[in-house]
Amino acid sequence: MNAPTPVPSAATPVPPYKHTPLFPLGKDETPYRKISSAGVRVEKVLGRDMLVVEREALRALSEAAFGDINHYLRPGHLAQLRKILEDNEASPNDKFVALDFLKNANIAAGGVLPMCQDTGTAIIMGKKGCNVITAGDDEAALSEGARDAYLRRNLRYSQVAPLTMYEEKNTANNMPAQCEIYAEGDDAYKFMFMAKGGGSANKSFLFQATPSVLTKDRLLAFLKEKVLTLGTAACPPYHLAIVIGGTSAELNLKTVKLASCRYYDSL
Repeated sequence: MNAPTPVPSAATPVPPYKHTPLFPLGKDETPYRKISSAGVRVEKVLGRDMLVVEREALRALSEAAFGDINHYLRPGHLAQLRKILEDNEASPNDKFVALDFLKNANIAAGGVLPMCQDTGTAIIMGKKGCNVITAGDDEAALSEGARDAYLRRNLRYSQVAPLTMYEEKNTANNMPAQCEIYAEGDDAYKFMFMAKGGGSANKSFLFQATPSVLTKDRLLAFLKEKVLTLGTAACPPYHLAIVIGGTSAELNLKTVKLASCRYYDSL
């Protein structure tokens, strides 16, 4: 049994709190391209420089992001596929699959056909600094941009609306989007856009085991058994993420999702 701790008093003050982020990220090495500077400006408010972002800028950013997501792979991912072709230890089947991924990426980069028929749920995560001013309907603006990308491109609609417990209907615009906006930082408004396919979502699992699994041999055996059940039916880009522990089951699964899109590569 834990012994009760004394109630803090003036004689025993509480130590100062020093906050440490749960997931401290390093330098962002992601390559970016400038879409436009329209709708973004800096203004003085109460003596402070404030970043003012118009609604249209958020909508346009989201539309461009979901177009890019479905047609382009990052240079780093393409380089990984090329390494498989140059790897002397890669099997003929490994190289066949990698080459097909590269051919598929080349076709998708034409901007007509997406790299996969399952164009996924539109997922948006934003981190809004305290010195950023918007009209206040950020979720609606970002969702509208995602919708516009699906309506204007050859992207399949993946979302359905429940009519009853047992009936559902395609919304015919890929809405609703999953949009989460956090208050974090000061001068920047940062975003992560992700089209999460239903096939990959169906391969997400949560296993709650006992601490007895936490030995090297038992853990490796446990992971091998679970990973082998996933199979190989997934869409490019193909990333596998494993997260052990966490403060809650829901945070564990969210961390898996963000890790699978390489958001935590700079931890």
